[in-house]
Amino acid sequence: MDNGGGFTVLISVVVYMGICIFVGLWALRKTKSSSDFFMAGRDLGIVVTGFAVFSSIMSGFGFVGGPGLVYHMGMSSMWMVIGAPMGTCISFYLLGKRIRLLAELKNSVSLPDVIASRYNSQATRFLASVAILLGVMGYLGTQILAMATVLQDIVGNTSIGQLNIETCVAISFAVLVFYCVTGGIIASVYTDVVQGFIMVIAALLVFLAVTTTYPDGFMGITQTIRTDDPEAISPWGTVGILGCLSWYFLFTVGSSGQPHVITKLMMSKRIQDIRHTLPISVIGYSLTALLWLSIGLAMRALVISGRHSELSTVDAAAPQFLQAYTHPLLAGLVFAALFAAIMSTADGFLNIGSAAIIHDIPQSLRGKSLKNELFWARTTTVIIALIASLFAIYSGDLVAIMGVFGWGTFAAALVPVVTIGFNWKRATAFAANAAIISSLVVNIGTKLFEIEIPYRIDAGAIALLVSLTIFFGISLLSKPPKLDNEVEAVMDL
Repeated sequence: MDNGGGFTVLISVVVYMGICIFVGLWALRKTKSSSDFFMAGRDLGIVVTGFAVFSSIMSGFGFVGGPGLVYHMGMSSMWMVIGAPMGTCISFYLLGKRIRLLAELKNSVSLPDVIASRYNSQATRFLASVAILLGVMGYLGTQILAMATVLQDIVGNTSIGQLNIETCVAISFAVLVFYCVTGGIIASVYTDVVQGFIMVIAALLVFLAVTTTYPDGFMGITQTIRTDDPEAISPWGTVGILGCLSWYFLFTVGSSGQPHVITKLMMSKRIQDIRHTLPISVIGYSLTALLWLSIGLAMRALVISGRHSELSTVDAAAPQFLQAYTHPLLAGLVFAALFAAIMSTADGFLNIGSAAIIHDIPQSLRGKSLKNELFWARTTTVIIALIASLFAIYSGDLVAIMGVFGWGTFAAALVPVVTIGFNWKRATAFAANAAIISSLVVNIGTKLFEIEIPYRIDAGAIALLVSLTIFFGISLLSKPPKLDNEVEAVMDL
């Protein structure tokens, strides 16, 4: 793409960022309390909730990290794409109605609030808050790094020239913080509708562009990759069967432990809306996942065949394909949708992270929240975003790998406690606490000590298996707990 095309893309992104600033200022007027900041006043309709759920799952993880994984590992990450929508169905079926009812009955403004109500334990609230905060750092770092990577590639294709990644992270941080601090979750969920539609349309158009970019379309792409490395185009890719099945398990079962998804279910205006929201989320995700797979395969074939130079980093697969092989207006549309998804998802993570620090941890330690929660929520948002930005720069991980780490941390800590615990009366607070602690030990331990797991099995899947085993074992060996009457009534539905 020439400089003219590069500037078209850059202007599209700048215009979108301007819209985000406007939305943030609009949402500032609607955000009057911590309940508005964290829960959007529990007033979201079917379409808004549906788009908010699938957009927060796809985000920079899928738009940047996904194609990068396919370019690097072949078809292996297809099992993430298959697992995530199936997991969304599990989340809606097992949690949608119950968690929305409990949130309303207990006037909860966060997921740990509801967890504390279910287990009648401040220790469980505290541990859940810590797990959420640690997962937020990995997943939020994914969003910031994805945003910076795309911005770096866009600017590099204009006469401005190449910016270093630190500068791009700083710019991304500044825009993101303004958007999130002013509007809270309200700014996020209402932009989800517009950007959700853009993501779906853009993914379909890019999929069509891929079929015309390479000779003989997907048949030619498949043949080129098979000639170079037959494993890459096989169902298991280069990761192998056990590694792929660990991702499938993690993304199917683990979907119901993602707090940025669960909290969206808590914001729905009416409980009966949940069943109508599910098809929107699943269809939206499935269509946008076309971009994940098609760009990754196309770029791998283009590089193998010598039609495109070797990528400096696999995370550049999507930005470089869009700028080199699609019309500037389409590229601008996709990048605007990408930034929309990233900012919306990052807002959700900043939201649940700040809730953990200024609402849930103080509640668990001193029995009450901080005074002036709204002020401290906004202040904490800035601090979390800064720490996540530093993590994004210095972790050395790819966008998708950071995303898998965050996903695995959430899944292993929260699937037993929330998905199982909200459907099984026998589950105890002690079992929930042990499950969370064990999950963090496995996930954080393998990350810090760089432990290699055989057959490329994902550490998050191992952590989830361990936490589930401990949760079931301790609960079955313990005396059945005494449940709050309202909690028991909800679980009987």
